[in-house]
Amino acid sequence: MSTDSVYQQLRAHLAYLKLTAAAEALPTQLEAARDTKTGHTEFLEQLLAIEVAATEQRRHNARMRFANFPAPWTIADFDFGAQPSVDEAMIRELGTCSFLDDATNVLFIGPPGVGKTMLAIALGHAAVDAGHRVYYTTAADLAARCRKAALEGRWAATMRFFNGPGVLIVDELGYLPMPAEDAAALFQVITRRYLKGSVILTTNRGVASWGDIFSDTTIAAAMLDRLLHRSVVFTIDGDSYRLRAHQAANRSRRPKGDND
Repeated sequence: MSTDSVYQQLRAHLAYLKLTAAAEALPTQLEAARDTKTGHTEFLEQLLAIEVAATEQRRHNARMRFANFPAPWTIADFDFGAQPSVDEAMIRELGTCSFLDDATNVLFIGPPGVGKTMLAIALGHAAVDAGHRVYYTTAADLAARCRKAALEGRWAATMRFFNGPGVLIVDELGYLPMPAEDAAALFQVITRRYLKGSVILTTNRGVASWGDIFSDTTIAAAMLDRLLHRSVVFTIDGDSYRLRAHQAANRSRRPKGDND
C-alpha cells in the first residue's frame, strides 16, 4: 500500500471515530514528526493529546452553557482588599472544590451589593473548570419554574433537574417574600440535595430572620437544619461595591480643587 493510501486511510479512520481535531492536525503533525524524527509512539501521543484537549474544551463550553451564569466572574476578579470581612484564604480553599466531596454547602449572608453573588458565581466557575456540572438560578426563578412544573405535570422531572448538578447556586433568597407554595418547592429541592450535592446560597437575611422570608418557621427551621449540617457560612458586611463605584465615578468627574 502506498504512503498516500495509508495517509488517506488514516484520515478516514480518524473521521469514522469522530476524532475531528486529530484529523485536522494530522498533516501538520506528520510534517513536524518528519522534521524532528519523532518516534511512532511519541507522534501518536502528540496527535491524541490534541484531540483530548479539543474534547475537554468542548465539554467545558457545554458545562458553561448549562451553568446559566449571569456574569463571567472568577475568584481573581474579587477585590478582597475592598471587602476585608471576607476570609480570602477560605474562599481560595473553596476554589479547589474539595467541598464538593462531602456535599458541603456554602452560604453568603449580607446586605445588597457586598459581593455575595460575585463570590457565588466565582466558586461556581471554579467548579465548572474542575469538571463539575453547576447550575445558577435565583430563588424567585427556581420557585417560578417549580410552580409551572406543578401545573404542567412535570414536577418529578423538575426535581430531578435541580438534583442533578454537583453544585446548585440559589441567589437572592430573601429579596422577595416566598408564599407557602414557593417555600415548599425550595424546601423539596434542598431536601433532595441533602448530603448528595452542594448548594451555594446567597441571602440578605440572617438565619434568625428566615421565618419572615417563608412566613413559616417550621419550613425555615427544617431548611436551615439541612443547609447548615455541613456548611461554610460567610457573613459579609461593609459598603456596597456598586455604591463605592458610583462614588468613585463622581469623584473622578469632580473638578480639580473642588473638595466640597
